[in-house]
Amino acid sequence: MFYYAILDLKMRYSSTYPAWPSARGKPIERRDFITLFGGAAAAWPFAARAQQSAMPVVGFLNSQSLDEAWALYVAPFLQGLRDAGYVEGQNVTIEYRSAEGHYDRLPSLAADLVQQKVTVIAATSTPAALAAKAATSTVPIVFTIGSDPIELGLVASLRRPGGNVTGTTALSIEVGPKRLELARELFLGAATVALLVNPANPLAATIPKDLQALADTLGVRLHVLHASTEADLEAAFVTAAQLRAAALVISSADPLFTSHATQLGALALRHSVPAIYQLREFAAAGGLMSYGASVADANRLGGIYAGRILKARSLLTSRSCSPRKSS
Repeated sequence: MFYYAILDLKMRYSSTYPAWPSARGKPIERRDFITLFGGAAAAWPFAARAQQSAMPVVGFLNSQSLDEAWALYVAPFLQGLRDAGYVEGQNVTIEYRSAEGHYDRLPSLAADLVQQKVTVIAATSTPAALAAKAATSTVPIVFTIGSDPIELGLVASLRRPGGNVTGTTALSIEVGPKRLELARELFLGAATVALLVNPANPLAATIPKDLQALADTLGVRLHVLHASTEADLEAAFVTAAQLRAAALVISSADPLFTSHATQLGALALRHSVPAIYQLREFAAAGGLMSYGASVADANRLGGIYAGRILKARSLLTSRSCSPRKSS
């Protein structure tokens, strides 16, 4: 059961998501660390166009492939849109852009969505959100990320985001030190703990620094491992086993790890590496434990936010087109 505050309204959400509404691909309990940003949607101006399309268009910008992103990103987002009254193909069109794991493609993909004159951009990761913000200051952007949007420069403040950007965050990076603490508590006397990071992520340099300070305090040696593709994942677990690390802490807020949570859990079990990650799907597949917020619920909220923006746009458009009574 989840309760979130959105523009002073309380809503109850379910964690069950529908099947994919087209032929694009196949078809937990957390209420902490989800932060919502409200108030900006109603204030955003929408530029009048000479010819409006029959349906509003949402640009869906994702770092991974659509197949990999389906369960935790795409399906929940579409459910959020439904909750707001929008169904793909009926009263909204969605333009999908996926970087296929190549984060350097995101800027051009974001620029393409802006050129397509989409109504709103849904940026479903930190790399995607940064690329979208750099691409436009006028098209509304709804992000779903796992880090602090103020530190990233996405918003001015939590209460008043400002500009054209709003969204949700699971604050996964901020609870990263807690995962390290849990690893130390579970394995008293541990000499080495490994940390898995995607070097392609914009936060790759700051995550180890934040955890290193805590590791020094705990008297634990922190060994940083890198994985930037699916093929790198198993090699990271092999290295962790060779290091005889007491535990492996997997960095959150990275689309590669999130979309392969089940595979990561299976690798932890196969190589007998006690590992801690954000998602409960990881623990269910063989990981030692999970600690963090639900990425799926964050993306559902992102869909609801996008729907609110579409409604605001529709209202403003209808008002601008309404004939005025002559005096």
